[in-house]
Amino acid sequence: MFDGLKDKLSSFREDAAEEVEEKATEAEADADASDAAADAEASAGARANSTGSATADADAPSDAEAAESTDEESDEGGSSASRFQRAAAFATGKVIIEEEDLEEPLRNLEMALLGSDVEMSVAEEILDTVRERMLGESRAQIETTDQLVTEALHDALLEVIAVGQFDFEERIAAAEKPVTIVFTGVNGVGKTTTIAKLSEWLEARGYSSVLANGDTYRAGANEQIREHAEALDRKLIAHDKGGDPAAVIYDGVEYAEANDADVVLGDTAGRLHTSNDLMAQLEKIDRVVDPDLTLFVDESVAGQDAVRRATEFDDAAEIDGVVLSKADADASGGAAISIAYVTGKPVLFLGTGQGYDDLDRFDPEELVDDLVGGE
Repeated sequence: MFDGLKDKLSSFREDAAEEVEEKATEAEADADASDAAADAEASAGARANSTGSATADADAPSDAEAAESTDEESDEGGSSASRFQRAAAFATGKVIIEEEDLEEPLRNLEMALLGSDVEMSVAEEILDTVRERMLGESRAQIETTDQLVTEALHDALLEVIAVGQFDFEERIAAAEKPVTIVFTGVNGVGKTTTIAKLSEWLEARGYSSVLANGDTYRAGANEQIREHAEALDRKLIAHDKGGDPAAVIYDGVEYAEANDADVVLGDTAGRLHTSNDLMAQLEKIDRVVDPDLTLFVDESVAGQDAVRRATEFDDAAEIDGVVLSKADADASGGAAISIAYVTGKPVLFLGTGQGYDDLDRFDPEELVDDLVGGE
């Protein structure tokens, strides 16, 4: 999963570590050369003094001239003082990382992230965090430079991916039953299948569920969700096409209350945020049913389109979390990386296959470990 992004992050780690170590080695070589030149100059000065100190004193530059000369050498050398400082640190087992070391690797990382459909503001936040974690202070070589880069990248990714995270199962356990969850999103992204998968996920953890088909707009919607309900042996609440979606889900809640079911999973018609009638339906469901959670479903492979749509749905009818389907087919990972940071709402589940068991709880730490943990 997300193998393309993983490869790009691995390239950044290798390039950044190589660049930092190369600069440190160059600094050490410069310091060695400077020491050798200073020794040679000292020897030459000693020989000159033995042949005639008076002449040497007459020709010697004044203190002001010597200081000016030193300043000029420092200017010509650019960051010669910095190079000596880096060399001294390197000799004692440390590496000092400067902006110039990261300039090229960070530029490449930015291109890699944008090329993986990571949203621009998210890419910038990752770059800023990596830069902040690595610059300035000296770092002990006990932890290799590659480890340093890996840790900086790990922290940067985790900060954007883990936004808003909460323990979904703990939320279900603590809530008054029945818990009502409504699913929203555009057509064709796997919303109904995701409902069936979540029903199975809940069943495996001891929670019973009822399916309620609030998609009364689309022809064939009842048949589609009924197939899932029959395959899973779940109760389905459905009305005829053209019925009131809020009434269907409300009936599902009443059935759950009467039959001690733990969770009501309410489907809704696929819609765009520009579809005023369908958005009005969502608003009515919120008003009539007052769901405990509203989850937005989209395809992981949709990349930045999924991020944009999540933002639009959140603006129109506030969502509480995100489920990304088809994550197993996504090499870029842009939506999974970006969507929580942009919307402030967490990714809660990933759809990872065709089976009812192919729904994985989203774990930001586990994902980041997989992305940057090595080959």
